[in-house]
Amino acid sequence: MRRQNLLTSILLILPLALASCGGGGQSNSNGVAASTPGPAATAQPKPANTPQAQPVTATVEEVKLDAGGTGEASVRLDIAQGFHTHANPASDKFYIPTELRAEASEGITPGKPVYPAGKPLKLEFSDKPLSLYEGSVLIKLPLRADKTAAKGRHTLHAKLRVQHCNDTQCYPPHDIDAPVPVTVN
Repeated sequence: MRRQNLLTSILLILPLALASCGGGGQSNSNGVAASTPGPAATAQPKPANTPQAQPVTATVEEVKLDAGGTGEASVRLDIAQGFHTHANPASDKFYIPTELRAEASEGITPGKPVYPAGKPLKLEFSDKPLSLYEGSVLIKLPLRADKTAAKGRHTLHAKLRVQHCNDTQCYPPHDIDAPVPVTVN
């Protein structure tokens, strides 16, 4: 009798044990098994700084200013192939334009950004061409250093507000940090 109970217990537990560890299957939220690819087919997650993960990036070169002088920062926006952002100004009020925002810091004051003209592009969903940015775009940011600005390296905090889109959909708007390195002579 003892032997029969042991055998029955093993037969009842065995399917549960095999289902929980085996065969590459996992269940979805409905409890239905879903197949999982084997190790050779499993894709590794892409790092956050790859072009696929970040379709829009910004770079800023160092600006040199004399105390009491003016200059200009160039903020380069690189937009991955197959994507675009709306120009500033945007084609219509309901589109979100690309926008550069910078804050005064350590005796360095930013002026109003100068945006390049957008490229008129006709997309499937629009009756008329839209003013868009593609590829590399250069936004100019006028800067002024106070006469009392401390000599040396400074960082002006700036952010780009962008909404990248492809030909069929737009993604949520987001900010890109674009710190402006400034050296005051």
